[in-house]
Amino acid sequence: MTTPLDELHALLTHAGSLLSGDGHIVAPYDLEVSGASIVAYRSLDGVLNVAVEPFVADYARARHVHLINAFGVTLGDSIIGLTALFALKRRHPHLAFTVYRPSRAPRYVQRLYELAAPAFGAIADLPVPRSDLPDDALRIDLGNHLFWPRFAAMPMIDFFLWALGVAPESIAADDKRNRWLADLPLLAAAQREPYVLLCLDASTPVRSIPGASRARIVERLWDEFGLPVLGFGAVDHPRYRDIASHSRDTDAFLARIKHTRYLMTSDTAALHVAAGFDVPTTTFFTTIAPHLRARDYAHCASVTFDLPHLQGMHASARTGDLAALKRVYRDFDWRAMPIMRSAHAKNLV
Repeated sequence: MTTPLDELHALLTHAGSLLSGDGHIVAPYDLEVSGASIVAYRSLDGVLNVAVEPFVADYARARHVHLINAFGVTLGDSIIGLTALFALKRRHPHLAFTVYRPSRAPRYVQRLYELAAPAFGAIADLPVPRSDLPDDALRIDLGNHLFWPRFAAMPMIDFFLWALGVAPESIAADDKRNRWLADLPLLAAAQREPYVLLCLDASTPVRSIPGASRARIVERLWDEFGLPVLGFGAVDHPRYRDIASHSRDTDAFLARIKHTRYLMTSDTAALHVAAGFDVPTTTFFTTIAPHLRARDYAHCASVTFDLPHLQGMHASARTGDLAALKRVYRDFDWRAMPIMRSAHAKNLV
C-alpha cells in the first residue's frame, strides 16, 4: 500500500520537473528545501525528457531552446552541464538558450550562470507558468538529473549531452574540457606571487581530505614546487596559508584556480574549473571512478583510493565511512603521489 511518505519520495526524486495545480513548472529541489506541501504537484508532461522517452534533438532547425531545471544545484554539475550547452553553441552558433533554474539553489552556483549567460542567452528562476514556454520551441526537461540511473554510470559530460538529445561521441574531446570558463568576465583580482593551491573539502565529508592528512599533503607540495601553498580551510603547517576568508564568492574561487601553478584537490568542482584553464592537477577519488569525471582532462593525474564499499555514494558523514577514508589517506605513500607535468599545460613551474 502506498503511503503519503512514499508519494513524497516519488515526487522529490522524480526524473524530471513538476507541474503545480495552477500550471507552474517547479523544481523538486525548491519544494524540498522550502518544506512546502507537494500534494498539488504532478509530473510535467508535453516536453522532451530523455529519462522518460529517448529523443534526438534537431538543433540545426531550432532557434530558441528552453532548458528546464538545468543543470543541478552544485557547482561541478553546473560547470559540466554548461560545457555541454557551449559545445552545442559552437556547433550551432545561431542558437539562443533560456535556462530555467531552481530559485533556491545556492547563491555561488547561481553566480556561475550569471557569468555565463551573456554568451548563451538568458536564465530565469523557477517557478514559471507552463504557458510561458512556446509550443513551437525546443523544450527539454533535465529536472532532478541526480536521480536518473545513467547519471551514476556515464561520464558526466556524456550524460548531459545525452540528456540534451545529442550523441556524446559526436562531440570532440576538446569541446568537453570546459574551456568556456576562460572567457568569463571574472571580477576577482589575481594574486601576483606564484602559488600552488589545495582544495581540501568536497560537497560531502566522504569525498573530502581528512584533517589528519592535510599537513602531509602541504609538505609534499612544498617539497615538489617550493612555492607557498594556499588553500580553503585550516591546516597546521608553516608553509600553508588559509585564503578561505578572501575567496567567499564564485568569482574569487574561479580566479584562484585560474592563476595557480598547480592544483591538488578532492573536490571535483575545482577539478572541472582547473580543466577549463588548463591548470595541471592531481585529484583524489574515493567514491567515484576517475573516468566518470576526468576522462577528457589532459592535464589531470588521478589517485584512486580502494574503497569499494563506498563506490557510487553521493554523500556520507557516517562514522564508519569516514574512518575508512581516514585509513586510506593515512596509508598512502605521498612520495609516490603523481604530479602532472604536461608540456602543453600552462602555469608549470
